[in-house]
Amino acid sequence: MNKRYTPDFPEMMRLCETNFAQLRRLLPREEQAGAVIDYQVNGASYRLTIQEATRYTTLVEIRQIAPAVSYWSLPSMSVRLYHDALVAEVCSTQQIYRFKARYDYPNKKLHQRDEKHQINQFLADWLRYCLTHGAVAVPVF
Repeated sequence: MNKRYTPDFPEMMRLCETNFAQLRRLLPREEQAGAVIDYQVNGASYRLTIQEATRYTTLVEIRQIAPAVSYWSLPSMSVRLYHDALVAEVCSTQQIYRFKARYDYPNKKLHQRDEKHQINQFLADWLRYCLTHGAVAVPVF
């Protein structure tokens, strides 16, 4: 018998709150649309670009820019920060937009049942990795 997946909302909120606090530490000083900051972390380069900045939300694109690998595209994601709720949530990654809280499995696009949680957990792991391994800001030319 296949047990239906039930999202853990309190856990998801804790994850999004942690992501908000950690991502704020890496954002460019000027939180305005078009602001960019590059980071070097253990030989990889990442670019954070503020795509949209409003009173209540900020949309940030996080993109790996090096090392370049010819046979697959480098990881990227868009993350929306909600300033009133103090949470950050992944909006899109690798051409996947608007994650559902739960997916039936199996499904045509092969999403995991807890895809939304997993991609936000990935952001948390990435942020922790950057902050632990000393993300060093490099000038953007």
